[in-house]
Amino acid sequence: MHHSDIVFPTNHNSIHMNTSNTFFGHPIGLKTLFLTEMWERMSYYGMRALLVLYMTGTVTGFNPGLGCSQVDAQAIYGIYVGMVYFMVVPGGWIADNILGHQKAVLIGAFIIALGHFTLAIPIEQSFFLGLTFVVLGTGLLKGNISTIVGELYKNLDEKRDSGYTIFYMSINIGSTLGFLVCAYLGEKIGWHWGFGAAGIGMAFGVIQFLRSKDLLGDAGMHPNEMSDEKRSKLSKYMYASLVGMFVIIGAGLMGLITIDPRVFAENFAYFLTIVAGVYFVYLFLFAGLDATERKNLILLFLLFIGAAAFWAGFDQSAGSLNIFARDYTDLSIASFIIPVGWLQFANPMFVVMFAPIFAGIWAYLARINLNPNLPIKFAIGLLFMALSFLVMIVAVDIALESSPVGMQWLVLTYLFQTWGELALSPIGLSAFSRYGPKRYMGQMFGLWFLASAIGGVMAGLLGGEALDGGLETISPVFSFMIQYYLVIAAVLIGLSFVIKGAKESN
Repeated sequence: MHHSDIVFPTNHNSIHMNTSNTFFGHPIGLKTLFLTEMWERMSYYGMRALLVLYMTGTVTGFNPGLGCSQVDAQAIYGIYVGMVYFMVVPGGWIADNILGHQKAVLIGAFIIALGHFTLAIPIEQSFFLGLTFVVLGTGLLKGNISTIVGELYKNLDEKRDSGYTIFYMSINIGSTLGFLVCAYLGEKIGWHWGFGAAGIGMAFGVIQFLRSKDLLGDAGMHPNEMSDEKRSKLSKYMYASLVGMFVIIGAGLMGLITIDPRVFAENFAYFLTIVAGVYFVYLFLFAGLDATERKNLILLFLLFIGAAAFWAGFDQSAGSLNIFARDYTDLSIASFIIPVGWLQFANPMFVVMFAPIFAGIWAYLARINLNPNLPIKFAIGLLFMALSFLVMIVAVDIALESSPVGMQWLVLTYLFQTWGELALSPIGLSAFSRYGPKRYMGQMFGLWFLASAIGGVMAGLLGGEALDGGLETISPVFSFMIQYYLVIAAVLIGLSFVIKGAKESN
């Protein structure tokens, strides 16, 4: 699943709950968070598997879609994924300063459910409004639920890491449910049934959170301490920004502002890149870092570029690869034609299969003193990514000769991408928490999400470019991505010999 689905908390003043009840030997509150996250990821991935298919579906026929061009649909998909990860940053700020994490998760879950139910209304205007709600809700829920997980444990509790591993499983269970249920209903019965199913899933999440919220005790209950005066001032800022945002959205829905999705996605990508660049420069020059911290920051900057590039490839699964599955792949098993979205089920399945194997390999290499350092593991992740697109180029060449091609090509692509994810994603988080300057920890996680946001927008732009001319235009875009991965991987491997700090093995 998507790496950024899990965030390690930055608050270590944790509250431990003494209760005799446990959840797999962990604080009982983990159960509440596990189930909430499971339902949220079911709704997120279930809806995402349908998104591009619905937008590019023909406007007439059995299951009418919006009839968008590939370029526009991919750009909207990119903006959506980028926004989801970008909003985690203000969502964390609101929880820290105004709401507290518990309240933020509950409000977020409610807004997501509202978003999916809005998407289920079969009129065009409700589509963009529904997406907006899902983005805003996810911004409040995503980072904050992971923070509460950490707050269930005492500061040095050994169980914390394995608690996160259990929590991570909820993501894979939820996404599998989403792909199975929403993709089937959306493609075989009607798009809005699929969106409605995502809404019902999230409503289950809201109900069970409300019923079992007490199990969390005090974890994530209170925002940061500050004077009432300061808090009310910050609340005013928040409300003013919300009003401003809804005025713009309302004007867009009424047709007063028209937006070219591709141009918007390009500008959004520039905006995110400039924000990240300015922030890195600020940290480097003005944040009072010492020489070692600066050296570590250069490493993190390169990992950041590598992560953004990685997610630009990984997020093709619900974009260009989904369309390739629909238009150029034989989806029949015996006489049953499987829903297109079911192919995305390969990733969570491979994660469950291979995560223990990867953990075992790193542990073995560490025992014989050959554990690769962070930049090398990152480079391995990027090389797997390059390999996955090489497989796709072969599949495209075969499709040009005689379409449709067998499903095995996409399954093999997803296998290499999952291996890349397992080498890079946990490592990325651990690198940012280990090498980031300690007093800027919360913001370092924000930067990590920013890499996902840039990757998401780029995924949409590259996917649109790849599909713009049918099969002919796919290979050049994928070849460009392979070259990009190889260059960054080579720089990271070179760097691994230079940077001393990185010698600490992961």
